[in-house]
Amino acid sequence: MWHASGHHGFVALQKHRSVALAVGCRGPSALTMPRMDIFKVFTLEAAHRLPNVPPGHKCARLHGHSFRVELHVSGEPGAETGWIMDFGDIKAAFQPIYDRLDHHYLNDIEGLENPTSERLAIWIWQQLKPTLPQLSEIVVHETCTSGCRYRG
Repeated sequence: MWHASGHHGFVALQKHRSVALAVGCRGPSALTMPRMDIFKVFTLEAAHRLPNVPPGHKCARLHGHSFRVELHVSGEPGAETGWIMDFGDIKAAFQPIYDRLDHHYLNDIEGLENPTSERLAIWIWQQLKPTLPQLSEIVVHETCTSGCRYRG
């Protein structure tokens, strides 16, 4: 719930326990910066099969997906830049991982021998978190209607 209070033409917006933003007659003034998430979305094409499904299951056969991967980064916007981080830095951190996955057979990649969406999300996290410590969430969309959200 937001509360507004006025004092000499100054309006402060307060959310619960912390002041998020104050706007006065002389322009905006950040009192505390809100914690936020940003995300960048990547699409990659890859083939796989699931070796541990029941006999006759369609996912046991070789097939492919246009995987959509969302990388979420958490932080506070910088006072100077106004952003949490440059989207280009997220792309640069993910690029080597993307190159290992895009247009590849996932089962051949160490750690992805049973490449479910869940395992893929964990695997990406393990590869990316050391170089992108602000990583807060990974969402892997295997299809338009199915996917996995992983928060480490």
